[in-house]
Order: sequence, then C-alpha cells, then structure tokens
Amino acid sequence: MATAAETSASEPEAESKAGPKADGEEDEVKAARTRRKVLSRAVAAATYKTMGPAWDQQEEGVSESDGDEYAMASSAESSPGEYEWEYDEEEEKNQLEIERLEEQLSINVYDYNCHVDLIRLLRLEGELTKVRMARQKMSEIFPLTEELWLEWLHDEISMAQDGLDREHVYDLFEKAVKDYICPNIWLEYGQYSVGGIGQKGGLEKVRSVFERALSSVGLHMTKGLALWEAYREFESAIVEAARLEKVHSLFRRQLAIPLYDMEATFAEYEEWSEDPIPESVIQNYNKALQQLEKYKPYEEALLQAEAPRLAEYQAYIDFEMKIGDPARIQLIFERALVENCLVPDLWIRYSQYLDRQLKVKDLVLSVHNRAIRNCPWTVALWSRYLLAMERHGVDHQVISVTFEKALNAGFIQATDYVEIWQAYLDYLRRRVDFKQDSSKELEELRAAFTRALEYLKQEVEERFNESGDPSCVIMQNWARIEARLCNNMQKARELWDSIMTRGNAKYANMWLEYYNLERAHGDTQHCRKALHRAVQCTSDYPEHVCEVLLTMERTEGSLEDWDIAVQKTETRLARVNEQRMKAAEKEAALVQQEEEKAEQRKRARAEKKALKKKKKIRGPEKRGADEDDEKEWGDDEEEQPSKRRRVENSIPAAGETQNVEVAAGPAGKCAAVDVEPPSKQKEKAASLKRDMPKVLHDSSKDSITVFVSNLPYSMQEPDTKLRPLFEACGEVVQIRPIFSNRGDFRGYCYVEFKEEKSALQALEMDRKSVEGRPMFVSPCVDKSKNPDFKVFRYSTSLEKHKLFISGLPFSCTKEELEEICKAHGTVKDLRLVTNRAGKPKGLAYVEYENESQASQAVMKMDGMTIKENIIKVAISNPPQRKVPEKPETRKAPGGPMLLPQTYGAGKGRTQLSLLPRALQRPSAAAPQAENGPAAAPAVAAPAATEAPKMSNADFAKLFLRK
Repeated sequence: MATAAETSASEPEAESKAGPKADGEEDEVKAARTRRKVLSRAVAAATYKTMGPAWDQQEEGVSESDGDEYAMASSAESSPGEYEWEYDEEEEKNQLEIERLEEQLSINVYDYNCHVDLIRLLRLEGELTKVRMARQKMSEIFPLTEELWLEWLHDEISMAQDGLDREHVYDLFEKAVKDYICPNIWLEYGQYSVGGIGQKGGLEKVRSVFERALSSVGLHMTKGLALWEAYREFESAIVEAARLEKVHSLFRRQLAIPLYDMEATFAEYEEWSEDPIPESVIQNYNKALQQLEKYKPYEEALLQAEAPRLAEYQAYIDFEMKIGDPARIQLIFERALVENCLVPDLWIRYSQYLDRQLKVKDLVLSVHNRAIRNCPWTVALWSRYLLAMERHGVDHQVISVTFEKALNAGFIQATDYVEIWQAYLDYLRRRVDFKQDSSKELEELRAAFTRALEYLKQEVEERFNESGDPSCVIMQNWARIEARLCNNMQKARELWDSIMTRGNAKYANMWLEYYNLERAHGDTQHCRKALHRAVQCTSDYPEHVCEVLLTMERTEGSLEDWDIAVQKTETRLARVNEQRMKAAEKEAALVQQEEEKAEQRKRARAEKKALKKKKKIRGPEKRGADEDDEKEWGDDEEEQPSKRRRVENSIPAAGETQNVEVAAGPAGKCAAVDVEPPSKQKEKAASLKRDMPKVLHDSSKDSITVFVSNLPYSMQEPDTKLRPLFEACGEVVQIRPIFSNRGDFRGYCYVEFKEEKSALQALEMDRKSVEGRPMFVSPCVDKSKNPDFKVFRYSTSLEKHKLFISGLPFSCTKEELEEICKAHGTVKDLRLVTNRAGKPKGLAYVEYENESQASQAVMKMDGMTIKENIIKVAISNPPQRKVPEKPETRKAPGGPMLLPQTYGAGKGRTQLSLLPRALQRPSAAAPQAENGPAAAPAVAAPAATEAPKMSNADFAKLFLRK
C-alpha cells in the first residue's frame, strides 16, 4: 500500500510541474486544488493510522510529499515564471486538441485511440470532472487495460476524503477486476482494502477481497505468489487468537499449488511453524513440485517469447485442455486474453468452452459481454452472445437492447448485418407459439422481418452500396415460416414474387426453391405456374428447370399439359443454345483479337531488336570513318565475327581470316574496345565444351529418363542444383544439362535415374517452382520414332464436374480458393493457371466429385467477390485448339502447292536477315510484296549463295554508298 500511496502522491506533483501556467488567477485556482488534494491525503493517512505503527512510516512519506506540493503551490502563487507565454501557448494547443478529439468521438464513439488521447490530455490539464466522465464513457464501451485502470485508481485514491469516496473507489476496483484478470489490480485492491480495516466490517472486507483474489489469480504460476504472501502478512499482523491457524491454513493451501519459488515458501513455513509439518502437507507439496515440472516448459516459453505470445498461449491452452482442470483452463485463457484481447478467435474458443463445459450463467455471460466489448466489429461474437443469453433465460428486453447495440457496433461487411439480423430473427421465431393463430410474439416477429428488410435496404445499402443479402435469405426464411408454420401461402407467394423481382429470376436454384415450397405447402396449379415462369426467365441453368417441368408433367399432367411443356422447353432451349453460340463466337473473336495484338507486339519487339543489332554493326563504322576502308572493315569484322558469318551464310576461308587480322593490327582506336577476338572466343567455347562430357543420347534408357525444361537460363551449375531435388524420387545416375556453343545454359536438361519407378515419381514434380519459375517435367520420348506419342494436355472438352473460374485476384492462393470451394462440395483437384514464369493469370480450374456439386458451386459462387474482385464461375468447356496446318497440305486457291516462305537460313519468323540492303536487289520478275518479303520461286536459289565473294573494301563502299 505504501507503493500505491507514493505513486499517487507523486502524480499530482508531476502534473503540476508539467501543466501550463496561466495568469495569477488561474495559478491561484491550481494552488487551491493542490491544497485540497494534500488535505484529502492527510485525511486518508489519519485513517490508515488506525492500523498501528506499521502505517506511521507511510504517513511520514505522505507528509514529505505534502510539503513538496505546498512548496510548489506557494511558488506557483508567488511568481508565474519567466516563460509564462510558452505555457499559455501549450495550454491553448492542448485545448484545441481536446476539442478536436471530443468532436471525433461524437462522430465515432468506437475510436479507441481517440479515447486514450483525450484522457491523457484532460489529465494533463487537471480537468478532474471531465477526465472522470471521459474514463467512464470509455469504460462503458471498451474494457480498460491494466495500465489505464491503475492510473485511474491511483488518481481516485489520492483524492478520496471520506467513507463515501472510499466506497466509490471500491466500486472502481470491482469494475477493474471484471475487465481482465490482472494480479497487480487484485494486489492493489487488497492493499487498499486494508486501509479501511478501521471501518465497520473492514476486517471481513479485507479477507473477502483476498479470498476472491486467490480464487481468481492464486493459480498464476509467476504472479500468484505475491498475493499469497500479502494475505499471509496481513493475517500475521492481526492480533487474534485464531490468527495462527489462519496462517497455517494459508501456508498449506499455497504449498499444494504449483507455483514458482515453492521451495522458498516451504522453507519459510518450516522456520515459522513451531510444530513439525504434517505428512499430508509434505505429500501435497511434493505432488505440486511434480506438476510444476510439467508446466515449466510452457511458462519458460512465455517468458522467452515477445508479446503478444499468441502461439505460446495457444500451445499452453491445448495442454491445459488435455488435463481438463476447469480452474486452470479458465486462468490460462484469461492470461492469454490480457495480451491478445483483440483476437476474436481466442474469444470464440474461450466462450465455446464455457458454453459447452462449465455452463455457469454468470461466468458465461460475463465472458461473452467482455468479448463484444473487446472486438465489437466481430459479428460471430454478437451472435454467440445472443444465443448464450437465450440459453440462460435472460429477459427479452435485455436481449433486444443487446441486439440494438450490435447494430451500432460498426461491422466491416454488409453480410455481417445479415448474419446478426438472422440470429435475432431466429431468436424471435423460437419465442412464438405457432399453435395460436395470432399472438404478440408472432406480430413482433413479422414486424422484425419488415424492419430487417428496410434496414438492409436503407442503412446497409447506403453504406456499402449493397444490401449484403443478394439471394434474399431473410425473405426466404420469412416465406418458409409463413408457409410451414403459419399456413399462410398467400403471404409466402407475395414474398417470393418480391424475391424474384430483385434480380433473382435468372437463377434456376431460386425457382427450384420456390417450386419445392409450393410442392410441399401449395398446390399443383401454382407449381406448374412457377415452373413455366422459370423456363422463360432462367438464364444460368435452364436445362435443370426444363427437366423438372417435364418430370412433373410426366407424373401428374395431362396430354395437353405435356404438349405445352415440351413446346415451351424446346423453344427455350433452342433460343438459349443460339445465344450461347453467339456468345462463344464473340468470345472467340475477342481471343483472336488478343492473339493478333500479341503477335503484333512480338513482331514490334523483334524489329526493335533487329534495329539495335544493325546500330551495333554501324557503330564502329562511324567511329573509324576517317581511316582506311580496309582497316575499318577489318576492325568491324574482328568485333562481329559471328554476325558476318550469319550474313554470308558460310564460313570464311582461312586466308580471308588472316587478312582481317593483319588489317586490324594497326587500328589504334579499336584497341580500346573490350571485345575478345574470334580466336579467343573459339578457345573459350572449346574449353567449355571440353569441360562438358559429351554423352550421346541412348534411346534404350528413355524409360528411366525424364526431360526437364523451362528452367532459368541464369541457373549456375544446373547439375548441382537439380540433383538434390530429384534425388528425393530415387537414385540419380546423371543429369545432362544442355548448353549452347558459347557455353550458356539453354534452360533444359535430361535426368537419368537408376530405376523406372523413380522416373515415374519424378513426373509428379511437373510445375514445381525452381528459382521462381515452374519446372516442366515430361517423359523422354523420341518423337521421330514415336510420332503418335502425345504429351499430356488438359482436356478441351466439356467437363460437367469441373469449374472454370476467372477474374481471380493475382494474390489469391490455392489454399484460400480451396477453402471457398470446398464449402459447396468435395474438391478433388484445384489448379491455378500460371504463365511460363510462374505468375498467376487470375484463372483456375476446380474439379468436384460429381456434377451436382459442381452445379451447386456455380450457382453459389458465380458473381462472388474475392478480395474486391468479382469472379465468374462456369462449367469447364474450353474452346478447341486450332490444329496447325501442315506445309505440304497448303495450296494456293486454284493453283499448285506453295512452299513455306523462307526468312533466311535458320531464322525464325520474328528475325530479320542482316544482309546489307545493297545486296538485296529484287529481280525484275519478282514483284515486291506489300507486307513482308515476297515468296521466291521454288526453283530459285538463295541470293546469298549466288553473290560473288567481295573484299572488305567492297563491303565498305556498299555501306557508304548514298
């Protein structure tokens, strides 16, 4: 208690030092306030004095602090200080901030940080009444932390003057211990109650507080010891005949509980007790020591971890749940919630345990109430609270008030409001006695349904731009209640008409729900009418509706009814198929446009790349324009040997190469270019080839070999990096990476295993990510010898048990999507579509166990929002792949077969020939094509082979010709 008194005495002192100084009148008011505080503490010290000499020291400590505050007050009265203007500016700034915070709270009362900042500033300004009101308002909305409660309690203790003030402090302590189980608050409560021992019933009050504290946190392994010791010290200080037995009892109770530092407590008991310790106490002590060893790993994990330590607390909770001691389970949950009070899942688990196991009304409702105060934005906690209150027979008026609070809690999704309304309407429905034709409860239920629909339409839709109930679940439930429980089909039909007019008439499942309701509680005429409307309106799955209509007419209808049904269904399905074909054509046209755009971009990149290469060739020419032509072109030939070979499409003679080297000798400007001569390049490539063992492909080992492709070109030492990956499938004989002539890795390799089963297992590693790219693993097959072999391709036909999902956010993971999909059936396989670099494309395929599950998933998931993206879901029916036209079968219209165009030896369509334009003179007989090169006659030889050999000087003159 001395600590609390010292803290409370020092706080006003710090406050008066930090507070702003105004003119003389304000200083006088502050000095009067300081004297009142000191006087109140002097009265409290006189009360404490009734405890005996033990409290004299505390009184002296208070007197010393009082003297300091009197001195400070007198100094404040004597002179305002030379920096008075600074304090005025600071006070004005604080007042403006206080006004801003109050305005903010008037807009959003659930702003936690705003409450904390307002209390801090009001306390700094010394606004006693306002800070009390601010703390009171915050405590009504949020549970306060241990620090906030201790600060509030210390302030109130320092200002308590009489018995009424003490009772007010007691009330605050009672509120504080209900928010969280905090050993420090219980210790302060016990010490403060000792100060009132001189009042009537003071001794019983102290013992009651300590006993409650022990039952609440006495099992706390690390902090419970302080409470046991404080209680024992209090009992030892009281001069009573029965005190010895009370202290004996406290020692024995404490030694039977596993607590830290038990050995010291046992030694203290041995020293204090005059009689030998009973054997039963020793046995309980040893048993508690054994339990302590089991708990120590979990306690040490908490001590070593950093806050909030959620994972460590979860493991501790699991351990306690296995043991099954309710008191210890409750304590570990409370300890975890002190640091993780904003984790809704922890509150849900705790309240679920209390609901199912303990079932103690006061305890259960208290935890539920604390849960919604900590996490008011979590609708699941509010729903559970309403169920718990109904389960324990709470008054209807209280439940209604709680529901109104839930509506003002500020949920973050529109669907949350639908859920809380549904929970409340379920509660109201259970109150109704449907055996009576009319009752007060039934009218209240109908009024609540009407209000729910208006609330979702006005309040929720205005805030979220959606009602949160697109399928009209609340209205559907209302219609079922009217039809099944109230026998009011007319009202049910009106509700279903309203449901269909809200954009649900195009969904087959909505019509089938209505049909089933009519089937169970209506008549055949209305069933037929509903199905006829469904056939005309359904756009997602009209086949299902048509099938249901024909089935009904087959079993119950007349010939005329059957003919009408067949005619309507055939007409509707024909129209639907026509619309689908048009949509497919439109989609195919869009895809073709995208492909053409992609091809154009590809050609543009190729032309740009070719232009850069041409600039590189002309670069040395410009730098050496003033030098001899032969020397200049010798330098260029030395820098670009591989490109010259491509131009001439032949290997230069040895003599020509020698001339180039001689011509390049005296060129001083080219000596600074950091390019290796061809001889060194050849030596380097030859050394790389020598280092790589040449292994001829053995087709007899294809069964134990796999082909790996789409690997990063930048991969260093592929053998070393891929071997550990494939050794998980079995023993690897060798890995043969493929390199280019320059020694660059080409992105694919062959992996040979010792056993065939290892190769088959390696095929399962297809699409595994390696350095950020999906690795392709396929069987090793020589297609020239096995032309009929087909690499695995995904099906392109209609698969009714598989869904195609588009519009997914790129950040959506496979696990997240699977969690959504498995709510509608058993997911056998799920594949996110990626490009060759492993980047997601926003598409996915989901395979269900059967067609019905897939159909149900389409109806439920199509149009769903995932991470702000609206997804589209449909039955998988990809378009047929275009089969490439074989060259030998392509013929000109009405003419002979044409050979494919050639773009240079070994060049692809996107590459350009680097032959100088001067040599590319088209013949007079060959007309110039408008787009691209003209097709050469089949008998014509390549121009490069007919051109005469030219010297370097000739090449230079051709390029410099204008």
